[in-house]
Amino acid sequence: MPTIRMGAARLLAATFFAAVAAQGQASAEPITLSVIDTGGDLASTQVILENYKKTHPDKIKEIKIQRAPAPELPAKIKAQQDAGRLDINLVLTGQDGGSLLAQNEQVIQIPDYQKNFPRDVLTDAGKALYDEGQDYLLPSVGNAGGPVLIYNPSKVPNPPKTAQELLAWVKANPGKFMYARPANSGPGPILQGVSFILSDSKPLDPEKGWEKSWDFLKELGKSIEYYPTGTAITLKEFAQGQRWMIAGIMEWDMKPRAQSVIPPDSKISIMENTTFVVDGHYWCIPKGVPQDHIDIIVDLMKFMWTPEQQALTWSAFIGPVVKSATIVSAPKNIQDDVKEFWRPEYDQIGTKWKVSPPLGVKQLSYAMDRWDREIGADQVKK
Repeated sequence: MPTIRMGAARLLAATFFAAVAAQGQASAEPITLSVIDTGGDLASTQVILENYKKTHPDKIKEIKIQRAPAPELPAKIKAQQDAGRLDINLVLTGQDGGSLLAQNEQVIQIPDYQKNFPRDVLTDAGKALYDEGQDYLLPSVGNAGGPVLIYNPSKVPNPPKTAQELLAWVKANPGKFMYARPANSGPGPILQGVSFILSDSKPLDPEKGWEKSWDFLKELGKSIEYYPTGTAITLKEFAQGQRWMIAGIMEWDMKPRAQSVIPPDSKISIMENTTFVVDGHYWCIPKGVPQDHIDIIVDLMKFMWTPEQQALTWSAFIGPVVKSATIVSAPKNIQDDVKEFWRPEYDQIGTKWKVSPPLGVKQLSYAMDRWDREIGADQVKK
């Protein structure tokens, strides 16, 4: 009899604590989603954040958004982490900011990464981003990237077709070509793309394989007036006629034309031997975020990867990483916009033009740091 009473007591206690736990989960308060965007990802995914909030009011009560330059992101988060007062629980970033955070071990491994986010549902660009970010950085949008040269056809009737022609043109037209600091620039793939165009010995190894690239970029820089800190400045000065040609990628060619930021008759040139370097954005979670917030953010990430939500990212002209979210699955107004500003040259990516994964985290961090020291140096201006 005592044994029976003890078993019953244990069963009663287990039932009680399970009920308490369930009640605690059911009464959990919705969280404030505090987002920082350093790569322009909100242009693609803010609608997804809002859709999640609308459909999950029990999980998200408010969305707070802030923006910062990618190079400032690690220090900003570190200051909060050191103080034990982290007010950011979701980071939206490009490969530049993401590589710095991962290198500094400032973000967590996303729980059950391969189970929740299987690689085989992704586009080729998505798979390249997935492999680069490992299980710390989750791809949100991506495409073949670039580089391309965006030019004013009235000023540049014969655009450069080779790296040597580009260098000659820039020397003959000092100050008329511009690209932004790669560490905080959408067209950062120009830094990676030059190594393929010049047939460097190891295009994915900027430390030991970019002998031609570093020399070329230094020589190019002699005829560049200055390097702005972000892509928006290059677009503005191009639109105003101060620059006749700028470095670009697919997204920063189509979107500015669609938004009338640059003239719609702007053209592109793709240099010989170009290999398109995959470009994209990531979501990640800083270390120090409470577990109940992590659980909700992971659920939000899964929602972001659904085909219905991914199809909405076509509106920003970079596109989904989930392969089933094709352009024909997007709303008609988005389909019409993409069709209007798409270029036939982009249909040749993967056939005429090869595609490469981006540099790994360590290699990209090295390349950006070396560019800052040896190329940009005193020529970077805000």
